[in-house]
Amino acid sequence: MIHSLRRVSKTGLLLTLLLSEYPPVWAQSDLLARHVQQRNTKLATGAVRQLKDVLADFKSRYKVDILFELRAVEGFSVMPETLKPEAGLEANLTSVLRPLGFRYKKVNRSSYLVLGDRKSRKTAELEIPLVEIEPVQQAQAVLPEKAPTVLASSASPAEVVAVDRTISGSVKSETGEALPGVSVVVKNTTRGTSTDGDGNYKLNVPDEATTLVFSFVGYVNQEIVIGNRSTVDVQLAPDQKTLNEVVVVGYGVQRKSDLTGAVGTVKAEVLQERPAASLNQGLAGRITGVNVSVNSGRPGGRANIRIRGNTSVSVANNPLYVIDGVILNATGLTNGSTPIDFINPNDIASIEVLKDASATAIYGARGANGVIMVTTKRGSQTGGRVTYDTDFSIGVLPKKLELLNSKEFLQVEDIAYVNAQKYDPVGWAGGKYKDPKTKRTNPLLFDSSGNPLYNTDWQDEAFQKAFTQNHQLSFAGGNGKDSYGVYLGYRNENGLVKESWLKRYAGRFVFDSQIKSWLKVGGSLSYNDQNENQIDPLGGGGIIAMRQVLEALPIIPVKYPDGRWGGNEDYPGMEGGGNPINILKERLFYIKTQTMLGNVYANLNLAKGLELRTTVGTNIINQRIDLYSGRTLNYISRNQGGIASVTNERHNSWQFENYLTYNRRFAEKHAFTGLLGLSWQHVDRFTAVAATQNFQDDYFLFNNLGAGSNPQAPSSSAVAYGLNSYFGRVNYSLKDKYLLTLTGRVDGSSKFGSENRYAFFPSAALAWRLTEEEFLKSIPAISNLKLRTSYGVTGNSEITAYQALAGMGNYSVIFGGTRAIGIGTGRLANPDLRWEKTHQIDAGLELGLLQNRISVEVDVYRKLTTDMLLSAPVPYSSGYETVSKNVGSMENRGIELAVNSVNVNANGFSWSTTFNVSFNKNKVIALTGGSDIFVGSTVVREGEPVGSFFGFVHQGTWSTSEESEAAKYLKRPGDVKYQDVNQDGVINDKDRVIIGLGIPKTFGTFLNTFKYRNFDLTVDLQFMTGNDVLYRSEHSAEDRQGIANSFKTVLNAWTPENQNTPIAQLRPVSAGYNTNEDTHRVKDGSFLRGRNLLLAYTFSPTTVEKLKLNRLRAYASVQNFFLSTKYPGYDPEVSTTGNAFDQGVALYDYPKPRVFMVGLNIGL
Repeated sequence: MIHSLRRVSKTGLLLTLLLSEYPPVWAQSDLLARHVQQRNTKLATGAVRQLKDVLADFKSRYKVDILFELRAVEGFSVMPETLKPEAGLEANLTSVLRPLGFRYKKVNRSSYLVLGDRKSRKTAELEIPLVEIEPVQQAQAVLPEKAPTVLASSASPAEVVAVDRTISGSVKSETGEALPGVSVVVKNTTRGTSTDGDGNYKLNVPDEATTLVFSFVGYVNQEIVIGNRSTVDVQLAPDQKTLNEVVVVGYGVQRKSDLTGAVGTVKAEVLQERPAASLNQGLAGRITGVNVSVNSGRPGGRANIRIRGNTSVSVANNPLYVIDGVILNATGLTNGSTPIDFINPNDIASIEVLKDASATAIYGARGANGVIMVTTKRGSQTGGRVTYDTDFSIGVLPKKLELLNSKEFLQVEDIAYVNAQKYDPVGWAGGKYKDPKTKRTNPLLFDSSGNPLYNTDWQDEAFQKAFTQNHQLSFAGGNGKDSYGVYLGYRNENGLVKESWLKRYAGRFVFDSQIKSWLKVGGSLSYNDQNENQIDPLGGGGIIAMRQVLEALPIIPVKYPDGRWGGNEDYPGMEGGGNPINILKERLFYIKTQTMLGNVYANLNLAKGLELRTTVGTNIINQRIDLYSGRTLNYISRNQGGIASVTNERHNSWQFENYLTYNRRFAEKHAFTGLLGLSWQHVDRFTAVAATQNFQDDYFLFNNLGAGSNPQAPSSSAVAYGLNSYFGRVNYSLKDKYLLTLTGRVDGSSKFGSENRYAFFPSAALAWRLTEEEFLKSIPAISNLKLRTSYGVTGNSEITAYQALAGMGNYSVIFGGTRAIGIGTGRLANPDLRWEKTHQIDAGLELGLLQNRISVEVDVYRKLTTDMLLSAPVPYSSGYETVSKNVGSMENRGIELAVNSVNVNANGFSWSTTFNVSFNKNKVIALTGGSDIFVGSTVVREGEPVGSFFGFVHQGTWSTSEESEAAKYLKRPGDVKYQDVNQDGVINDKDRVIIGLGIPKTFGTFLNTFKYRNFDLTVDLQFMTGNDVLYRSEHSAEDRQGIANSFKTVLNAWTPENQNTPIAQLRPVSAGYNTNEDTHRVKDGSFLRGRNLLLAYTFSPTTVEKLKLNRLRAYASVQNFFLSTKYPGYDPEVSTTGNAFDQGVALYDYPKPRVFMVGLNIGL
């Protein structure tokens, strides 16, 4: 009896070790099958049987995988009366396992886990049969030739193999949890073991062994070089293909399978496939519904992000950015920058994009434009880790615009002079026009025969090979309780345009510490210092370098032999802009940005399932803009004797948040998560500007404004506002297949009047996991099917502060010939001003086929923004023109489709494909009194989408046969012909109509990844359709011949022999030229781009070991490797004005380079 009890005690000890306090322990059932003697498809019920044999029968009968740890179930017997042949699998599992102290967990449609049940453990011990049990020990097994992923059984003494040395260690998850049952195998051998209940292992290995392979169901395999170590600790990362992906949502995380909202995710390893200068660039094309337009090729490339379209007319349309829980508040930064532009892309662990109301409502008043959540990298739970990533690249100009050379320019000038005699005979006779040949006598420009001495290609002179280097170094370490990380970065980027550059220094420190079992604290602090010379602030119509690249005369040199700068003014009758190289050298636009982002947190486990999290975060941005234009720059600063200014901007914000989270699962079928929290946030901004003119020399630049003798009036402004919020969320799951999410947030903002400061933003969402239903279990091809729908209301609070109050401003008045400064009301008060609200309904489908080798996700949505803030007209008797009111509405409808597939995965070769496409249709529903609103180069009109171009319909040119008809419109043959839309016999503003749309109707990505052994090849294609480009640069380079250089298209100008052309007859500019926006300047902006082509090689562990490393990867890539488009300019993905809806407006844009890059990823 004593002997029997001792055997029971040993068995209980083993079960306690394996099943008590640790994650599930299991092994693959394929290995178990080798231990099973009987494989009948009928359920045997006649005798007492071993539990492992019964589970094997279940696997065969019901065609499922049943995963368990063989050592844990060894020796358990099943009584015949517990088997129910007529019942289903789950009923039999419950009947068999519960009496023995086990339970099961359904992983997916065809996989189950057998787990220990703590509640039944004591009972189970009494029912263990008296079977001889060997003492508990680490197993040393000789594995079969094809070793399973997880070692399932202990070896018999006969299978023990002689060893030379012992390796031990622990295996944990990324969160620091021990992983029992992990297979540890000597590479290229059959020798291995598995980790115990504490995640520890011990393995005797041959002295010549170099590499251990760690594998576990649901985790990514790792190969670790042993070297001279006797202890090897490993941290396994979840395999997102086999486990439910965990995604970050507002104030928490959720399994992707449990999501009821539309959330897109991008992981760090995906971002590394396409190294980018900014987070926005790295996000491009990764998630449906997220349109990332990289509109400029300048260093740091500004990007425009829209999530499911524009939702407002007068308020910001940018998404809300949340970095490690800290909300970034800094709109209106210089040159259209956003706070996310200063985040080091290499610091990012994952990006989640919240798109529908169910996901964004937790951010209430700021969620209408979507939310981008960034989680940064943390420390290591398994000792020290050092990584170094570096890349070097060269950017080149992919395409040159076709401009006139010297011979062609003079030819065009001569033709225009001759045509002027016919077009304006009176002016001709009166000497209005001068024969250009008489101007060609300057010996610095022409020879004695009037031939030009120079043929300058200004694009060759202004553009350069853009060299960039990027270095990222990280140190991460820690143990099971504490971890830390230090991340350092340096980027030196030269622009495609000479004199443009960017340098960025980045540093970040993170720590996490499990001080007590009930208390965890941590935090992070990042600092970025960025310096850049942008050369031209957002392009534009002034005399800037990119304009002069088009307009500078080819007959003018960069410099004359005596060192003087050449310029258009050197040739009589020309517009006197300087040459672009002169501008690039002597017009400085330096921007220095320093950012600090930090947060600390404390997690307190108050009770089982109940946690309190407290966080404090801050975001500080200091920006200084130094501008200097030299004394020699004609049409810019020569008349002022030089111009200098210094602008200082400070953006500070802090937040304090507390929230409780309660998780509970009860009755095995109900899962509940509740969230309740509150938040306070304060933001203040300050701007100060000082400027002066008229310098004696260019020595001081902007460093001594006192050196200018004509100081300008200084200016400054200060803004502050606060936000007070209360939020909550409930997630409920029934049987893991019926899901419900309820969210609500109350926000109060000081930006609004006292009666309208608070608003409630609710949402509700439902999801149904159909693959958990019995009627779908018989369809093996469907591995996942989920339907979801949501509705909710979110807001937009990004209006200028104090709009509800009357505004005061400075005014100057002349008294007795002396200017006096006074103060007066500059803006009417509107205490009734309310939040903009966006109502959104979404329906989605998630489908997985063939064990999720093919996954499809579809979303259909409608967003309706009401109470849009617009400037409404008021009676003139008020003394004001407009006042801010809630009077508009706008709609967005769209469809999103994402398809991911593993096309081939065999014999060391794999091919996977990602395809996503988004459709969005925008329409303005209502405006104040139906009046049009003009924003930049676009119009906002009822019934039309925002971002619509407005102008005349270009019908070509008037022909000689239409001379009499043209005369009615005061035109002649050879003039541009516009459509008389209202047929009133006059061409005027009443004939202007919608002529194009800069925002795409469709955009997407087609990505293919090929892997063969150590090589991987990525081909990333981007496409966009339905978008137009307003090519405003044509005004300079096509309609201004005679005073500036032109596109070669003017060689196709109207002549009596060539009347079927859109180009007007060549004439001197004094005879008149066209400055109107019309359909001729609207180009098809659709395109297919080769965004990235990358070839990488990951070195083998043997090579890595010889180099004393643990990882080495080399790659080469070409970004922007091809572009197929009908657009004649540099690039159809463009916006140069910075206005909210001027996507697709091209006016002297900075072209995007084609980038050739090589890089290394090194782990130490």
